[in-house]
Amino acid sequence: MSMSNINVRIDADKKAKAQELFHSLGMDMSTAVNLFIQSALDFGGIPFAVRKYNKETEAAFAEIEQMKQHPEQYKGYTDIDELFEDLAK
Repeated sequence: MSMSNINVRIDADKKAKAQELFHSLGMDMSTAVNLFIQSALDFGGIPFAVRKYNKETEAAFAEIEQMKQHPEQYKGYTDIDELFEDLAK
């Protein structure tokens, strides 16, 4: 198998953090990049979710964060019958 070089531009801080992470996993940057490329080839695409959410989904995520920060402002249910009664209203 012949080998080929690739050049990638990356923020220096990200590079240093990635090198530290990969070293802690017992590999160097070249091995990590090769692992990613092989995973992409095996998967037939990017081997993790890459997505852009629409405005409605972003708003839903923001609402969830609001609910987490202020749960007292939202009604919760411990009884399924009560939930269905409120839904029927």
